[in-house]
Amino acid sequence: MIKVGIVGGTGYTGVELLRLLAQHPEVEVTAITSRKEAGMPIAEMFPNLRGHFDLAFCDPQDANLSECNVVFFATPNGVAMQQARQLLDDGVRVIDLAADFRIKDIATWEKWYGMQHACPDLVADAVYGLPEVNRQYIREARLVANPGCYPTAVQLGFLPLLEAGVADTSLLIADCKSGVSGAGRKAEISTLFAEAGDNFKAYGVSGHRHLPEISQGLRGFAGAPVGLTFVPHLTPLIRGILATLYVRVDKGVDVQQVFEARYANEPFVDVMPANSHPETRSVRGANLCRISWHRPQDGDVVVVVSVIDNLVKGAAGQAVQNMNIMFGIAENSALTAPGMLP
Repeated sequence: MIKVGIVGGTGYTGVELLRLLAQHPEVEVTAITSRKEAGMPIAEMFPNLRGHFDLAFCDPQDANLSECNVVFFATPNGVAMQQARQLLDDGVRVIDLAADFRIKDIATWEKWYGMQHACPDLVADAVYGLPEVNRQYIREARLVANPGCYPTAVQLGFLPLLEAGVADTSLLIADCKSGVSGAGRKAEISTLFAEAGDNFKAYGVSGHRHLPEISQGLRGFAGAPVGLTFVPHLTPLIRGILATLYVRVDKGVDVQQVFEARYANEPFVDVMPANSHPETRSVRGANLCRISWHRPQDGDVVVVVSVIDNLVKGAAGQAVQNMNIMFGIAENSALTAPGMLP
């Protein structure tokens, strides 16, 4: 059995990790930490997990994380970088669901996240955990930087066209909508029901901290700099991301074939027929990115629509997928559940 520790288990990604790992045939969760809630049984905070875990939250100092095979950090940005080195030195593999190790350029990371990086030398060793791109490196990784939710939806939507060299990379537009759970499980006025319900707004238009992560990935796919405009929006949904992506592609390109060929062997990317309209509810609770594309008025602009559950393929599910790859077990272990309808 793989012994798993979770640091920061009281947030939305923490409980989603627990929900998925409760179904995992080769995992034992041995420690889950929370300074504030130390001593509280998991099922008291998360009643959906009654009967699945006989475990209480513990203070990080009492967690014995060095005895785990892998530790997930479901914590705010800036936490994992303070603790990862000791765990790695103890032979523990680390998967960080925050942004501490995603961006390779340290100055860029410090600019966008507003803090000094505590272990910049480890960033070079970290593997960016997008399995559809880095599976072979994830297998051997000691430290995995789990991608962000917006970056997952956007990169998977643009990836085939950029890799194939058929996209005009000078102007890529990512118009993205997210549910309020993407902001985390905390008291914040903008995500209160009375504020977010019956409302729809753009935010971070002049610059969002997921922009450099997305740009870094797209630049790698294209092998050259890209011109990206990324605009996120907050919608009155609990979970889900819908990314509407715009890119110029020559009319002679068989876009459907490009997508189907690229994702033919990817278990968690579903390429729908051309002109389909993927819905966020179709991936709710599932570790799946569902994609389709359109060519309005038969012009040279292709519109790609990409949907994920921000808490699953955009966070905890992708983290479990990475763990499965790292330990050489079936990649779909604990991740086969379909989306929840209605």
